[in-house]
Amino acid sequence: MQIMSVAVSIFIFSFVLTWCLRIYALKNNVIDIPNQRSSHSVPTPRGGGVAIVVAFLAGIAVFSAIEKITLYQMLSLFIAGFVIAVVGFLDDHGHIAARWRLLMHFLAAFAGLFFLNQFPTIDLFGYQFSAGLAGMIFGLVYLAWMLNLYNFMDGINGLASMEAIFFAFSSCIVIAFAVPNAMQTSQVGLLVLLGCAVLGFIFWNFPKAKIFMGDAGSGFLGIIIGLMILHISLLDSKLFFAEICLLGVFIVDATMTLLRRLISGKKVYEAHASHVYQIFARKYGSHKPVTIAAFIINLVWLFPVALLISSGMITGIIGILIAWLPLIVIAYSNGAGVQDKAN
Repeated sequence: MQIMSVAVSIFIFSFVLTWCLRIYALKNNVIDIPNQRSSHSVPTPRGGGVAIVVAFLAGIAVFSAIEKITLYQMLSLFIAGFVIAVVGFLDDHGHIAARWRLLMHFLAAFAGLFFLNQFPTIDLFGYQFSAGLAGMIFGLVYLAWMLNLYNFMDGINGLASMEAIFFAFSSCIVIAFAVPNAMQTSQVGLLVLLGCAVLGFIFWNFPKAKIFMGDAGSGFLGIIIGLMILHISLLDSKLFFAEICLLGVFIVDATMTLLRRLISGKKVYEAHASHVYQIFARKYGSHKPVTIAAFIINLVWLFPVALLISSGMITGIIGILIAWLPLIVIAYSNGAGVQDKAN
């Protein structure tokens, strides 16, 4: 009951704070001005993701105080998330060189892993694989990529917030298929909190964006979701691939786009609009059907496969191949990383 009370309070807090941030942005001209690479055509206030950051960090501090999560769980998420949010906020309001941003990304990832204390055991074709030090090194790269890909995928109304909400609430069910008394675990409490924090924001961002999330919000969600997957995987080794499966739309689009731009010799750090979701938004002349389509793919395709993985009916690697192969085909055939707005 305490968890739900805190979660509902965080939802209300996030909703009201987003409204306040919108008023502040309008009064102080904190506005995103569309350019030739934008998926938007109307100047819009930005920085609303700060509401998600403040709401979630406040929530986990309360959870730690009432002993619903451990101090180490709180520190892992709080420090990493706070660092990324600050870097994103400063970049939203000015410019930080890419090398310094990347350094801070890895430092935040290191802090998150340090307080996690271990990289979780992973189920590989039925064998329990504990990567040890190699896993921690992989974890740094994994977390840095997760927060950057989430930033890349925050380009149309509601997409990034929808993905976070879907991940949070669907993960509760995925965990229940693998772990007895799953709803009593601290990980489920954290997921509910995350979902409610983002739910308060999405009302202002979809179907019509009254305020944008900004780098502070998208980078924060990327590293928090990446860390949450590791925290969840400590419960059962099958859950790492089950959780990764849920994020297939984001991971496939961002990774395929980056790889094809690298192969074609393009500068990957330059702004572009060649992600699949951007291509579809231009094709259909609207953000709404693309965000809804992504949600439907999550619900009717990725979620059932994730349940099969978490229940042990299929192995993680096989499940990922089944779930992601159609997404890879869609991304490739529709010009991910190739079909830019200027083409």
